[in-house]
Amino acid sequence: MEPKFWQERWARNQIGFHLPEVNPYLQRHWPPLAEGAKVLVPLCGKSLDLMWLASQGLRVLGVELSEQAVEAFFSEQNLTPRITARGVFKVYQADSIEIWCGDFFALDAEVLADCTALYDRAALIALPPLMRARYTDHLNTLLPVGCQGLLITLDYEQVQKAGPPFAVTDEEVQLLLGEYWTLQVLQEQDILGESWKFVQDGVTRLEERVYQLVKR
Repeated sequence: MEPKFWQERWARNQIGFHLPEVNPYLQRHWPPLAEGAKVLVPLCGKSLDLMWLASQGLRVLGVELSEQAVEAFFSEQNLTPRITARGVFKVYQADSIEIWCGDFFALDAEVLADCTALYDRAALIALPPLMRARYTDHLNTLLPVGCQGLLITLDYEQVQKAGPPFAVTDEEVQLLLGEYWTLQVLQEQDILGESWKFVQDGVTRLEERVYQLVKR
């Protein structure tokens, strides 16, 4: 998926992936972390989850390709960010939240060295197979041992509907992350009845899984 795809989705306001509230899985399952711990939120959009994480005393490092999404986040939260350039990134920062506007794959180990947590609600499932492997390779290589957090996935018959969001099976999660992370399924449920767009497209099964992650 090229950057242009997501830029156009934001430009046309085709952002069905954006939730108008804090994700309930995050509130239910987020692990207790030390005050001031830094959490990485890839492909964060303008998610309200960033505000919730900051309210827990955490430093939040979001990464988002769309500058429109980044500016919308700070505007909607009534925050005035300080904007600086960091290499190829444009960094917006206000209080304990910073969003790096640019290509996630351009992040380097120095930026992520002090990240002790990861929250992925909409990154892995936003990417097609080859990019999912590249994305997890990046996480596996750059995030430090002991990093922990949550991953949320969707699983359905991919032949019944084109992504995104893409179907990611438990087997694929284990393949992509199992060598470097300890994984535990905290919750799994059928959400097809709440997802009319999937029903309209002929999807017959839609499962959401929440994983606890700990980097080994």
